[in-house]
Amino acid sequence: MKKIKILLFLIINVHFAFSQTESISYEKLKNDLTIFRQIREQANSGLYKYKTKIQIDSIYNWAEAEIQKPLTTIGFYKIICQLTDFEGSVHNNTRLPKEVIKAFGETNGYFPFPVKLINGDLLINTSNSEIPLASKIHKINDIETAQIIKNIGKYYTTDGVNISGKSIGINSVFAKYFKYEYGIYEIFNIEYSEPNSTKKIIKSVKSISNKVRYEQFLNRHSKNMDSLNYADFKKENKYKFELRNKDVAVLTINSFNIGGNKNAKEHKIYKKNIEKWFKEINELKVGNLIIDLRYNGGGTDPNDILLFSFLANKKFKENKSAFIKSIKIPFPEYLIIDDENNKISEREKRRFEKELSSEFSNFIDNKYYQNQDYNKFIEPNKYAFKGKIYLLISERVASAGSLFGALVTSNTNATVIGNETMGGYFGHNGHTPVEYQLPNTKLITQFSIVNLEQDVVEKENQKNGRGIIPDIYKTQTLEEFIKNEDNLIEFTMKTILKRN
Repeated sequence: MKKIKILLFLIINVHFAFSQTESISYEKLKNDLTIFRQIREQANSGLYKYKTKIQIDSIYNWAEAEIQKPLTTIGFYKIICQLTDFEGSVHNNTRLPKEVIKAFGETNGYFPFPVKLINGDLLINTSNSEIPLASKIHKINDIETAQIIKNIGKYYTTDGVNISGKSIGINSVFAKYFKYEYGIYEIFNIEYSEPNSTKKIIKSVKSISNKVRYEQFLNRHSKNMDSLNYADFKKENKYKFELRNKDVAVLTINSFNIGGNKNAKEHKIYKKNIEKWFKEINELKVGNLIIDLRYNGGGTDPNDILLFSFLANKKFKENKSAFIKSIKIPFPEYLIIDDENNKISEREKRRFEKELSSEFSNFIDNKYYQNQDYNKFIEPNKYAFKGKIYLLISERVASAGSLFGALVTSNTNATVIGNETMGGYFGHNGHTPVEYQLPNTKLITQFSIVNLEQDVVEKENQKNGRGIIPDIYKTQTLEEFIKNEDNLIEFTMKTILKRN
C-alpha cells in the first residue's frame, strides 16, 4: 500500500507557478529598477566596494533583460535580491511588502523538513520525519542540492564574497527561500542517502504549511547547539565571564547590543563588569584568555571598542577611514523611517543631514570623509591583558562583532579558531542604515551608508572580500551534529594545554 501511495504522489506532483500577484507592466518595473539603481549610486557608498563599475553595469544589464518578460512582485523581488547580494554587504536587505507576503501562501508549498548545512552538505535536521536524521539530501525535485544552495544564497546577504555566513539564513528558512526561488510544489521528491551510506533513495513527501515549518524549526534536532545563532539576547546572557582554572579564563560576548551609547545605563554596567573581570585576570596572573565571539551578530558603539581597549597593546582607532557619498538624502520621497512605512518629515530630514554634515565634513575626491574628532586614537586600558588570546569565531559573527574580531586578529597575538565570519576582515558598510520603498512594487530595500576601512594590517591568510579567516579551522562534524555536541571550548582548552 505504501508503494502505491508513493507512486500516486509521483504522478500528481505538479509544479504550480506563483499566482499570488498579477504581472506588473514593464514600464512600472523599469521605473522601480531605475529608481533602485539611482538610490544606490547616490547614497550607497559600498556599491563599488567589492565590484567594479563594469561588473555593476553588467548585472544591471542582466536585470534589464529579465524585466522584459512579465513578472509578478516576487519575480521582481528575486532580481532585486540578486542585485543587493551582488554588492556584498551584510547590512543589505530587501523584503517584500506585507500584502505580498500574506498572499504568498501560508497553508502549503513549503519543504517538509528542517535542514542544516554541515561542511557543505544539506542534512535532515529532525529525528521526527520519514527520512532519518542527518541524511544527506542530493536532489529536490530533480534539482541538485549544490545548485539550490547557490541559487537561494542571494536571499541572505554577507560581506564581500563570503558564503559561509549564508548558512545562518539557509538553516533557518530554507523552505521559504526554496519557495521564493522555485515556486509552489505540492509534493517534494527528495533524493537522499542515510548517514555513512552512499546508497541513494528517493522519497515523495507532501508539502507543509508555514506554521508547521516554523514549529518544526523551533523543535529541530540541533536546537540545543545552535539556538544562539537566532537568539534575541536578554541583558543577562549578552556576555559572561568564567575562570576555567587558575591559568585560563573564558569571556563570552554574544552581542554588542549593550546600550546605545556611553551614557546608557546598560553600557555603564557592562563597562564596570569588564573592568572588574580584567582587573581580576591581572591580579591572578591568568596566562590564557578565551574570547568566545561565535554568536555575536553585532551591536552598537562603543561596546566593541571598549572591550578591545582591554586587549590592545598600543593605541588604536576604530577604523582607518570612513566615508559617505552624500550628506543630502537622495530621493527622500521614497525614504521610510519605521515598520509602518511612514515617510521622513522635512524636519527629520534636515536634522539627519545636519548630523551627517557634522561627522562627515572632509570632502575629498567626491566623498565625504569622517571628521577625526569622531575617530580618535584610544589608549589601551591600564588593565589590558598581556597573556595569550584565543578568539573563537563562526559564520554568525558580523557587523560590530566582526569589526571587534578583526581588531583582535590583526593587532594582538590571538590564535583564531573556528569558521570564517560573515563580516569582513578589512572593512564593511555599516553604522547608519536607511530604508527605501520602491513606488510600484512596494519592495523595501535597506543598506548602510558608511563605508568603513577597519584599522587592521594585511596578513597572509586574510583575503580581500572575505571574512576573518581562522588560524585553526574547526567546524561541527557530522558525528558532532548527530550527537548534538559543541566541543570548541574543549578543543581550545586542549590546544592551550599542548602549547603550554
